[in-house]
Formats: sequence, C-alpha cells, structure tokens
Amino acid sequence: MSDEERPLREALVAALRRLDHLGLNRGSTGNLSHRSGTGSGLWITPTGMGADEIGADDLVWLDGAGASRGRWKPSSEAPFHLAVYAARPDLRAVVHCHSVNATALACLRRGLPAFHYMVAVAGGDSVPCVPYHLFGTEALSKAVAAALFDRDACLLAHHGLVATGPTLAKAMKVALEVESLSEVYLKALAVGEPLQLDAAQMAEVLEKFSRYGQPEQGRS
Repeated sequence: MSDEERPLREALVAALRRLDHLGLNRGSTGNLSHRSGTGSGLWITPTGMGADEIGADDLVWLDGAGASRGRWKPSSEAPFHLAVYAARPDLRAVVHCHSVNATALACLRRGLPAFHYMVAVAGGDSVPCVPYHLFGTEALSKAVAAALFDRDACLLAHHGLVATGPTLAKAMKVALEVESLSEVYLKALAVGEPLQLDAAQMAEVLEKFSRYGQPEQGRS
C-alpha cells in the first residue's frame, strides 16, 4: 500500500487514541473515518480492535460502494460512514464514540435542545437523537445520514454519538463539545427542565459562529 497518505492515516490513529485517553471510547468501541486525499474513497478504522492495537497500516480503505482494501475488516459501522459522505460532500471526517454522557442522554432517547448557545457548534439549534436501529444496518445508515443533512452531530438512541467536520480536527472538536454539553444538560435535568434559547437567539449565535475564528490565511 502506498505511503502517500500515511500522514492522514497516522492522524486518524492519533485521534482514535486521544478519544480513548479522554474516556470517550474504551476497548474496541467507536470508530473514525476520513475521506481519502484523492477523493476516491475513505480510510476507516478496523472492526474489533482497540485504540492501542491499531497502527497506520491497520486502517482499511473503502471505495464509495463499500469495497475494502486492507488486511482487516472495516468497522461494522462503515455503512453509516459511507451514507454520511454520500449525503454531505462537504464533510471529510466522521467520528463515532460511545462517550458516557452523550450515550446516557441517547439512552433516554433525548437530543440536545437549545439550552446553551454552544449547541450551535454542531451547525444548528439542536443536536437530534435518531431512533434506535441495530448497528451496521441500512436503517441506521439512513437515519444517521438524514439527521446529519443539516447538522454536524447527532446522538444514536441506546448507542452513542456521531460528529463530523470538514477536517478531522473540526470533527473531534464537535465530538468533545457535544459530550461536554451532554454532561451539563444531564446535570441540569437532575434539577429540572432547562429553559431554552428561542429561534431568534440561536440564529444570532449561528450567524456569529459563521464569522468566528481565524481566517484561512492566518492558519498555520
């Protein structure tokens, strides 16, 4: 296999290990993928392997139809990764984790409403929770792709969290923020149902977020 995309594969492995280190995944839970630099397919983590077992050469390459190349089988969640990329050409990275707080919220079949302005980090005024479907199925793939049509994150009922982005760094940022927000929301729910920001207030946040951060030329 060509080493042309080794830096990309090494970045994916580093991100997977970071999720494990931060406690957002454990054992062989969760998976990551990134579009190939050539745009002809994607790299995804293998199934059934822990973060400390996986190296750059263990990642699996998939074409758009799901045909794989590599020494291991791709993640069992490869179908929804493929579905998300097909629905969202602007995305380049998908992060799936079983983080404690987001998963606890998903087990209540609840998403994140506009209780905090940072919910907008996921691209809208809420983070939806998709209905339960068995992992690896077409039904789950369709549900995830539909939920992420106009959002960058969603919860999976009785399952976990999916976060996306135009870069791996952005997808990781969204995953970490949604997990943090889920923790805050669960703590608030222990006292009572939090008040929510209205549509106009969230629209202001989203507009401000569209101009937030450093311009591209300022990035190193």
